[in-house]
Amino acid sequence: MKTGLPRSTQSCKILFGLSPLIVALLLSSTSCARDRGAYVRVNQLGYELGSPMLAYLMAASSQPQAKFHVRNSDGETSYSATVGPKLGTWGNYMVYMLNFALPAPGTYTITVTGATQPATSPAFRVDSPAKLYSAALANTLSFYQNQRDGPDYILSPLRTAPAHLNDQRATVYKTPEFGGREGSRIKGDLVPTGTVIDASGGWWDAGDYLKFVGTHSTALALMLIGVRDFPDQMGASSPTSNYTKEAKFGLDWLNKMWDDTSRTLYYQVGIGSWNWHYENDHSVWRLAQEDDTYHGTDPRYRYIRNRPVFIAAPAGAKISPNLAGRLSGDFALCSMVYRTGDKAYANQCLLAAEHIFDLAATAPTGDLLTAAPHDFYPEADWRDDLEFGATELYFATRQGDLPNGLPHGDPDFYLQAAAKWADAYMHSKEDKLDWSFVDHLALFELWRAIGVARDRKGLAVSQSDLLNDLRAKLENAAAQADKNPFGSSYSVDRGEYTFQAARFSAMASEYDYMTNSNTFARYATQWLATILGANSWGSTFIVGAGSTFPHCLHHQVANLVGSHDGQPPILAGAMVGGPNANLESGAPSGVKPCPTDETDAFSKFDGNEERYRDSTKFYSTIEPAIDYTSSSLLMFAWRAGGRPSDAMLAIAGEPH
Repeated sequence: MKTGLPRSTQSCKILFGLSPLIVALLLSSTSCARDRGAYVRVNQLGYELGSPMLAYLMAASSQPQAKFHVRNSDGETSYSATVGPKLGTWGNYMVYMLNFALPAPGTYTITVTGATQPATSPAFRVDSPAKLYSAALANTLSFYQNQRDGPDYILSPLRTAPAHLNDQRATVYKTPEFGGREGSRIKGDLVPTGTVIDASGGWWDAGDYLKFVGTHSTALALMLIGVRDFPDQMGASSPTSNYTKEAKFGLDWLNKMWDDTSRTLYYQVGIGSWNWHYENDHSVWRLAQEDDTYHGTDPRYRYIRNRPVFIAAPAGAKISPNLAGRLSGDFALCSMVYRTGDKAYANQCLLAAEHIFDLAATAPTGDLLTAAPHDFYPEADWRDDLEFGATELYFATRQGDLPNGLPHGDPDFYLQAAAKWADAYMHSKEDKLDWSFVDHLALFELWRAIGVARDRKGLAVSQSDLLNDLRAKLENAAAQADKNPFGSSYSVDRGEYTFQAARFSAMASEYDYMTNSNTFARYATQWLATILGANSWGSTFIVGAGSTFPHCLHHQVANLVGSHDGQPPILAGAMVGGPNANLESGAPSGVKPCPTDETDAFSKFDGNEERYRDSTKFYSTIEPAIDYTSSSLLMFAWRAGGRPSDAMLAIAGEPH
């Protein structure tokens, strides 16, 4: 949407629904006016009643006598104190701590006065966790609904038509060979296998229209865990964000990509790599519903109109263990979540889960299978995936009235396997901080599984081993956070800043539940806050959260149909990559410029080699994706629910 307004002014238009006083305070804040050298950074989604409340002052000069005042929506002062100690420097700014406590729910702002010109924060809420995070979970559900591919789309301001109906009869191809300077050019034409399958449905991976079993299975794992363990927040008991149908939609696509009759896995739909002789998904910018007839019969666009499906291995062959672990875990969760409402579907899922687990290649060589090319998603480890799959199969096989023909009807078979892979993962040499989406989830689930086990003899790990491993990871993350002025736990040169913050926040909640303590409670809320505005840029990295959030997504639908100023329609709930050491950029022709005047509101807040841009062309910082958006689900569910439901444990028996 072209407004002709400067970028800083556009950011301040997100004021609808606020009281006149709050509007006045926001318009007077340094985020909406010229640079005055001081900024207040807060968790814009809000603060939990009864939890520590921490904000930050960024100032270009020292602040020895400064004070801050927290005012409610009536302008009354609710809290005042002297600005806290200096936490460090960030770029051209010094960062100071603002600790405060508010006992009553409401909407507040923070103003700093004293040694510098006044600086006022965006407005923020204080409320119970259940109320604070309900909208965030509902927004994330709408993100997945807007990412739907195939005929079963959901009408919305962003989606007005189904997409990729030709996927219903998609030709299967062998995985192509890649070469070129960056290893991303496809050599020659694609080679068909002679098979045609229905590959319709599923979620688009990110801002493009590709579909990967790898990232899809990750997102679905976290979604299904949320439905099962947090029914009041993500399941049937939630009035605003029931993910049960959406998770079923995701499972339906995986059931198409896995042929249980022939034991064949297909792992990707579409290509995003270039070739001199045909166009690919990443070379054109368009709406998804255009693809089925894109450029008529022009052969250069043949793989846009009729998207290729890639086969993982011949029928009955071994499956890359990362995919085998996550898929078997997803299908095992399916058998638990849907057993009451659709027993036949649940049984189908459980059979698929066991068949896939048995086909895992447990001594892989070379690159793990992730995507074509592998560099799109370069996963390194896989043992945690098998730990996850085995643990969920343990719980699933402890249910009563299981289907006939299961390869392994004894739950202890899977408990032993889960413990073995947990031990192998803990002693592997792979970097546990990189690209691990289910490691903490697998550990937490196995800890619970051992707790309900009737026979723990001979297990390769104990509950104490798992606790010690989780604590070591969290202590390492906490040590890094203590060195960072804003409490970040992860170096952005690894990428995936937002996913890692959400991952560590959920890990901290899991650990405190496991130990019945609040050992890492402060860090859990701190890491959540870094995603939600309590950072140097003063922006949240989730669309629709807070008053300053991403406007210029590297996302075709959001760019072509959505607004560019933060007002509806927006891709609410989408979590972008966020700060990155590498500002990778690029986009094909057809992109609507955003921001329209190419202004940059955020580079002056870069520091410590961390950079963030809210510009469509910077896909490394502003592209959303289904896998790291899913990491926010458990983060929000843990905060809102406090603890998981005992529904799953009721299936397996009470913990010892």
